[in-house]
Amino acid sequence: MFEFPSEIVALLVLAAFLAGFVDSIAGGGGLVTIPALLLAGAPPVYALGTNKLQGMFGAASATWSYARHGHVDLKTQALPALLAFAGSILGALTATVLPGRIFGAVLPVLLVAIAIYFLLRPGLDDIDRARRMSPALFGFTIVPLIGFYDGLFGPGTGSFFMLAFVALAGYGLLRSTAHTKLLNLASNVGGLVLFAVAGAVFWKIGLIMGAAQFAGAQVGSRVAMKGGARIIKPLLVITCLALAVKLVSDPTHPLRLWLGL
Repeated sequence: MFEFPSEIVALLVLAAFLAGFVDSIAGGGGLVTIPALLLAGAPPVYALGTNKLQGMFGAASATWSYARHGHVDLKTQALPALLAFAGSILGALTATVLPGRIFGAVLPVLLVAIAIYFLLRPGLDDIDRARRMSPALFGFTIVPLIGFYDGLFGPGTGSFFMLAFVALAGYGLLRSTAHTKLLNLASNVGGLVLFAVAGAVFWKIGLIMGAAQFAGAQVGSRVAMKGGARIIKPLLVITCLALAVKLVSDPTHPLRLWLGL
């Protein structure tokens, strides 16, 4: 059985707390935890599976915190969460036959575009705007589609949910963040189911990191609710750009190969 030395466990706990803090506000916690798990010696598939486990605790913590303060109604969002879960399961199954690198090739470009959208669009605040899609259409199309992507590939899922809630559902930034965490939780559970069936989860370290993620998300969600768009918007932009840079920094990334870098 794979065992992590105590000093590595301490660093992974610290990484999980930081990831929970950032993820509860702007998403992108995997930017911290997946590289940390890989550096700790976890095989890539186990790093992804364990990340789903510990990330589930952070998403649940943030969802609970936002729900307690009235920013998301869990009862009315039960069906969209179920659709995100189903989409993630289907995406994870598809990942067994469709290489995720197809999505990795264009993802950095999409993330930069999302960052530019949130950076330059005027009037982005915590006030809800006119929606461009009905809740039913949004729930039955956009939600399972992004859930499918999360199961298939994963990075940037929170950013895609945020963009969808702001641009299509008309939500303000704080409400978008709250609803994103709930759907992220559902799609994380879906992905975890498949990794668990495949036996690709380090349960012990995942649960330890999950406790740290839970604590970090409690702190982060409180910061988000106190600061609102003033905190969420810049952190979301930074997270999107950081994830894009992280993806392109891989020497084998298709975009680098196409550009001859």
